[in-house]
Amino acid sequence: MKRFFKPIEKEGSAKKPALSPSKQGVENGDAQPEADIKKEPLKFLTWNANSLLLRVKNNWSEFSSFVSNLDPDIIAIQEVRMPAAGSKGAPKIPGELKDDTSSSREEKQILMRALSSPPFGNYRVWWSLADTKYAGTALLVKKCLQPLKVSFSLDRTVSKHEPDGRVILAEFETFRVLNTYAPNNGWKEEENSFQRRRKWDKRLLEFVFQSSDKPLIWCGDLNVSHEDIDVSHPEFFSAAKMNGYVPPNKEDCGQPGFTLSERKRFGGILKEGRLVDAYRYLHKEKDMECGFSWSGNPVGRYRGKRMRIDYFVVSEKLKERVTSCEMHGKGIELEGFYGSDHCPVSLQLSEERKEAN
Repeated sequence: MKRFFKPIEKEGSAKKPALSPSKQGVENGDAQPEADIKKEPLKFLTWNANSLLLRVKNNWSEFSSFVSNLDPDIIAIQEVRMPAAGSKGAPKIPGELKDDTSSSREEKQILMRALSSPPFGNYRVWWSLADTKYAGTALLVKKCLQPLKVSFSLDRTVSKHEPDGRVILAEFETFRVLNTYAPNNGWKEEENSFQRRRKWDKRLLEFVFQSSDKPLIWCGDLNVSHEDIDVSHPEFFSAAKMNGYVPPNKEDCGQPGFTLSERKRFGGILKEGRLVDAYRYLHKEKDMECGFSWSGNPVGRYRGKRMRIDYFVVSEKLKERVTSCEMHGKGIELEGFYGSDHCPVSLQLSEERKEAN
């Protein structure tokens, strides 16, 4: 979610992590014996890292322990905030990390060392990156799993990446996994952010229609809280303004992510796409301690103000296989957020039942 009240840390403000270097890149993965190949992933994790490099420098030991204990098959990351490869003035390569300057090479090395160390060395990683340190997504898939196809746009074109690296789509034998970082709705119509978000939602609706041939697991920072139960203080968020500005359309008023227009469009995507919010499917009641994935700055007027904007959304065909969907952060002091303003969210599926002949 767009930070409009929280100071952004400087990228070089912390010491490098003490991580064991590895010459084995994770981008190409290791060949796996056929007997070790799994048919489909069953355990998933999504997390808006709010700068993956900063998390590596400041919070990697704790996050690594968390991942080791959870042992997910797939890790979807948003807000990577690493620039795409390509020198100044040249076309960018959004599937690769920038390394054409001394500072970018150093940052890439720090990140790749972290992703080569346990438990992350067991994963292959795909990137979709912006031109600058903005937005971007990553998808880590255990090497014992082999996607049939990985693409980077909502039209499922392998070579094309969405602007700002907002999409990674992995197709497996029985379902697809979509990792997205939705654009923030913003506060003002004239800044074109409203239009950008409307276009994004329209394209997502088209995507779920066009992809209905196979079940979908859609995860990431979706930048919307669907119902009142999905925010800690509905009245606060409904009345929120930026510098006193009030949009001309009442449905665009309020906190980005909690405007009526965004919530209606998200509801429409769920309904028309026959999709189920996995967390709310299992958790019917409001949980003021552990029921939100984003938390405001503990200092200031957003203290204690929280939203659920990070999701796992699954096709109705998969809902009976959902055994757990949990937020892994709690409280207003951001316990379990690992330095980000978002906490990790996990999903567990049961194994697919084999129909008797």
